[in-house]
Amino acid sequence: MKIYITGLASGYEVEHLVRLFYPMAPLTLTPPEDGEDCVWAERRADGLFARVHEHGGEKAASAPLPGPDGETEAFALASLTYDLLRAWTGIRPPWGKMTGVRPVRLVHDKRAAGWSQAEIDRFFLDRFDCSEQKYRMAKAIADLQEPILRLGSEPKTYSLYLGIPFCPSRCSYCSFVSCNLDRDRELVQPYVDCLCREVQEIRAQAEKAGLRLCSIYIGGGTPTSLSADQLRQLMGTVRENFDLSKVVEYTVEAGRPDCTDAEKLAVIKEYGATRISINPQTFSDEVLANIGRKHSAQDILDCYADARRAGHDDINMDLIAGLPGDTVEGFEHSLRQAIALDPENITVHTLTLKRASRIVIEDQKENDYADVAAMLEKCHLLAEAGYRPYYLYRQKNTLQNLENVGWCKPGHEGYYNIYIMEEVQTILSAGAGGSTKLVADGGKRMQRIFNFKYPTEYIQRFAEVLERKKGVADFYDHDLGPETSGRD
Repeated sequence: MKIYITGLASGYEVEHLVRLFYPMAPLTLTPPEDGEDCVWAERRADGLFARVHEHGGEKAASAPLPGPDGETEAFALASLTYDLLRAWTGIRPPWGKMTGVRPVRLVHDKRAAGWSQAEIDRFFLDRFDCSEQKYRMAKAIADLQEPILRLGSEPKTYSLYLGIPFCPSRCSYCSFVSCNLDRDRELVQPYVDCLCREVQEIRAQAEKAGLRLCSIYIGGGTPTSLSADQLRQLMGTVRENFDLSKVVEYTVEAGRPDCTDAEKLAVIKEYGATRISINPQTFSDEVLANIGRKHSAQDILDCYADARRAGHDDINMDLIAGLPGDTVEGFEHSLRQAIALDPENITVHTLTLKRASRIVIEDQKENDYADVAAMLEKCHLLAEAGYRPYYLYRQKNTLQNLENVGWCKPGHEGYYNIYIMEEVQTILSAGAGGSTKLVADGGKRMQRIFNFKYPTEYIQRFAEVLERKKGVADFYDHDLGPETSGRD
């Protein structure tokens, strides 16, 4: 199946909507051959047209061009194509015509704009054909987030993100820029040294701009791929530069049990972290082997026990629905095992087929994966165990157009996750691949500052990284224009 779009300045909306029905379909820039399987969407001078040809069958639809007060032509053509493909395939995507990553943000935005509840309902259910179940979840999460967002959106609050782009091995589903420790171990110490210097520069720039630190997140990659001494160096630098007593949340990802030991867990606790993540992804040894993990499910249980002994009392655990070789029954087992451990947070991700991941490079197809929708239906077990959804986001090329949801016990919402997803505050980011997002005027004014993507370049061109950070104070001193600040 190919996708061919013509007549629009941008076919982005149509292209990604077609992939709700045909996830692996490539976009072609030339008209398909006669009889070739394709979805053809076209804006002509006299109207909008869509056609699907598959396995010798064909169906077409047309509509007039929208008026000046109606939808954009791009959305109107996408909507026409959606209706055609829904009728043709018998598939109704759970989020309907929505292709954006932040449905909860839409609820917040419409409320802020003064829309009535009935108007918001129609926006999701009628305009986008969103399912009742998904919309109810988005609305409930928006309700829960409102007091947290008020705290995070106070003028000149910010969160700090520190990225560790190293892992003991690369998972098959991962597309992040991360270095394998066995190959790139000599980079780690120079990287940590640079990262500590960038933390100091961020403090200086934040003070100059009059910013107040709200939360800290050390992520990756795998932060615990650092040695215990390197963790002490990094977290000690953070403690020396910031008043942690005023931070509402300090998270460290301790996700991989194959490089997270009792000493590192004790260091993380000693240096001020209030929340950690231990991420099994699955409790099946077979599935762990399928995704390239070098540890067992028992190693996860042992790591979790070590974390509790170290005094960690706010733990998140990630699971992924749709991993290669997993089944609905297997995912339910993993979910029940996570619930039995009684962590404060359980985040359920849906597998996303990212182009740079080994899964996609090795050309595994979506049909190779279990029914992830049936897996996510098992999340009723979380609700029954006292967890509630508190943040949600979506990604392109996620299996069956589903979502990622963070579940928590009441009072254990991950603040940083909410702040970064709903875009209510500045995020100052340090490390390779870091993307600083500056926010002012209630989100009306934004600017990004990008670090170099790869660790070697980050180290070699570190002087430029520090120079770019001066843009933080400049942003708050001047009324800047468009959202840009050079990227390499």
